[in-house]
Formats: sequence, structure tokens, C-alpha cells
Amino acid sequence: MPEFLGIDTSNYTTSAAVYISDENRIVQRKKLLPVKSGALGLRQSDAVFHHTKQLPDMIESMFSEENIGPLTAAAASARPRNTEGSYMPCFLCGEGFVRSFSAIEKLPMYTTSHQVGHILAALYSADRLELVKEPFIAFHVSGGTTDCLLCEPDRELILKISTIGTSLDLNGGQAVDRVGLMLGLDFPCGIELEKLAEKADSHKKIKAVLKDGNCCLSGVENKCKAMLDNGESPENTAAYCLDYISAAVISMTEYAIEKHGRLPLVYAGGVMSDMLIRKQIISRYREAAFAQPQFSCDNASGTAIFAYLKWSEEKCR
Repeated sequence: MPEFLGIDTSNYTTSAAVYISDENRIVQRKKLLPVKSGALGLRQSDAVFHHTKQLPDMIESMFSEENIGPLTAAAASARPRNTEGSYMPCFLCGEGFVRSFSAIEKLPMYTTSHQVGHILAALYSADRLELVKEPFIAFHVSGGTTDCLLCEPDRELILKISTIGTSLDLNGGQAVDRVGLMLGLDFPCGIELEKLAEKADSHKKIKAVLKDGNCCLSGVENKCKAMLDNGESPENTAAYCLDYISAAVISMTEYAIEKHGRLPLVYAGGVMSDMLIRKQIISRYREAAFAQPQFSCDNASGTAIFAYLKWSEEKCR
């Protein structure tokens, strides 16, 4: 039974997964990196330290508690994006582990980007993995990206990704966390901000402004601060933040459709796990595919699936 290991060591989560291809099943483990209360993220040196500490425990747990057979191949997320100069030290932790493990076990070893992993995890969890064989439009919205992407099949990369639009300042996850900390929530703030927004009794109409398909999200932080200073409730302020991001993503989607036609739509990344944002997008694009929550935030599932797709591609040559 071919089984494939994936490792992803992003700036906020240590993740490991095995894709059992015959059953189309994922076994995964992930653990957030510890962030001090009130802090807005981690330094790369701290992220590397915590990954180095957490990854062995995670591997031991997964392989001792789950029925995992001999592995066929392994992959690591080695960079944020498949673009020149894309680099973060924290990804060296996962890449180094997979290189060593593959050499010892004499397994094929592959590397991909954190972004490709997110998109493949979304396709898998939405039961749309067949889209790797055709063009589609994908969003990757997280603390590090707010990207609208044209994805096309590619034999070497599996997915060739071109940017249609991005944020010119804050990313979606940064906006969520900054507003969340403003409201006294703990980092990362996404889940608690969503719970707060669910209790809102007022929503403001928002029209996002794009510049050649690119959005600007820094205004949401300033607007939310002004709302609180003027006595607006935390619940309504939280809702405004999420509505603002929804409006930006919907406007970017419209731009992408106008430019590339009505291609399949896929939404990935931690911010896209927010059910309030998802509901607004689905009301406009009912055919849109979303990652399930456990596959939306940082995880290694897509990286394990990348190992399977690369191994299958090479086997067919």
C-alpha cells in the first residue's frame, strides 16, 4: 500500500502527515508554536527552536499511535512560494528532517512550497484533487499571504502558479491578528475573532478598492481602532474586520474571472477557515471549493499529497 510522508514547518505550526493513497486517507499531526500572550508572532530563530523541539515528538506520536506501513516517498515544504528568493529559515527544519530520513530509508525525496501544500490540501479536502490536471483560480489567504493565483498543470512543479493579485500592505491574517489583539484576544486570533463577530448586531456596507487586482488591507486596522474609540462594540468591530476581508477577496475574485474567465475557484489558507467569510463568498460563488477547517490552517497534508503526485508522475514516465 503506497504511503507518502509530508512535513511542513511554517512560522506558526509544526505539521506532519501521511497520505495513504489506496484509501485516499490522510493521517496527520500538527501543533502550534508557542507565542507569548500579547505578542504578534514569532522571530524566525524562535520558530526554528520550537520546530526542532516539537517535530521529533510529533513523528513519534504519529507513527506509534497510527497504523502506518512502509513509506514510498517523502516531501517537505522548503520555501513559502515557488518563486526566486522565497525563503524562510523555519522551513529548513522540515526539509532537513526529510532529507535525512529519506537518505536513511532510501526513499525518493521531494520539496515543494508551503503555498502549493495549502492548495493541494484544499483540493483534497474538497474532493477536487482532479483539478491539478486543469487551470483553476486559487486564493491563499493567511498571515503571510493574501494571494489570488492562476494555477496550471506542470510536470515538475505539479502546479505552476502565477500571481493575479495580492495585498499591497497587510495580509489577511495580519489584519485579523492586529484587530484581535486590539480587542484583547490571544494570538493567533482567528477563532476567537470569529466567535466575537458571530454576536454582532450591526454590519456596515463595505466596498473594496483594488489597484490592478491588488487589495489594500491596512485600512481595516485603522477603521477598527476608530470604531472602538467611538464606542462601537467589540462584536461589531470584529464583524467589520471580517466583512472587510470578505469584500476584498470577493473583489479580487471578480477581477480574476474578468481576466481569465470562469475557471474553477479554490480557497485555501487559515483565514479561509473563517465560516463568516466563507458564507459571504459562497453566496456569490456557489461552486467554490473550500478546504475543510482542519486542512485550511497550516498543515502537512498537501505536502504528503505532493509526494504522491510527484512519485506517480515519475512512475509513469
